Amino acid sequence: MSAVATFFNPTRQTRVLPGFGLSLGYTLVYLSLMVLIPLSAVFLRSATLSWSEFWYIVSDPRVVATYKLSFGTSLLAAAVNAVFGLALAWALVRYSFPGKKLVDALIDLPFALPTAVAGIALTALYAGNGWVGQVLEPLGIKVAFTPLGVLVALVFIGVPFVVRTVQPILEDLETELEEAASSLGAQRWTTFHRVILPILTPALLTGFALAFARAVGEYGSVIFIAGNIPMVSEITPLIIITKLEQYDYVGATAIAVVMLVFSFVMLLAINLLQAWSAKRSGRNR
Repeated sequence: MSAVATFFNPTRQTRVLPGFGLSLGYTLVYLSLMVLIPLSAVFLRSATLSWSEFWYIVSDPRVVATYKLSFGTSLLAAAVNAVFGLALAWALVRYSFPGKKLVDALIDLPFALPTAVAGIALTALYAGNGWVGQVLEPLGIKVAFTPLGVLVALVFIGVPFVVRTVQPILEDLETELEEAASSLGAQRWTTFHRVILPILTPALLTGFALAFARAVGEYGSVIFIAGNIPMVSEITPLIIITKLEQYDYVGATAIAVVMLVFSFVMLLAINLLQAWSAKRSGRNR
């Protein structure tokens, strides 16, 4: 009888997936084979270098120039996506207009589109003889084969992260808050700045961090439009590929370690921001 009572006890904790030990073991093995071991190999390969040799490789002026371009344009692209991604998410949630479902579906296009295809399309569009390039270049604005082209490509691949992060929060946001602020005499900007933006800030920062982390490691969509000019428009992933093609595996892994460490820091920041967003929105358990 006690066993039956325990079985039907609503306070008894149950798990959907049986065999917690087996599931955890499989997860750890799979994670080790797919992620931890390959990444460890990069650190172990670069560990064959002395500190002076490692620093000489990663602080080379050409490599430092790629850091500045990759991290600088990634930061700027994420900031642009934070602003316009918020505006786009707001329009999709708060307004109805013809073709709304099509626009909503197109947001995910950078996820599905191969990055090389995106790079070729952007290059053809912004080149000197492209539809947009032939209009901009007479005005003195050269996009293709410049750092500005890198920025355009990174904005293209990063905007879905901000939209899809902010959009669910906007959908759950009650319009009564805005109506209450308006009834108290608050102007539109004051309502947005004091009422709406504080609620959206955790999700907006999470989307910013995701877009930034995605842009730092981007290769396919950037390599075609960047021009790959050393000290001008060469990104860090490209110089890693270049060293691999020259059979400089140690040099490539040394630069990769710098990128990996930065990625780990960004991953930690993203997790903290997501936890903060869940706590602020009341979804934490």
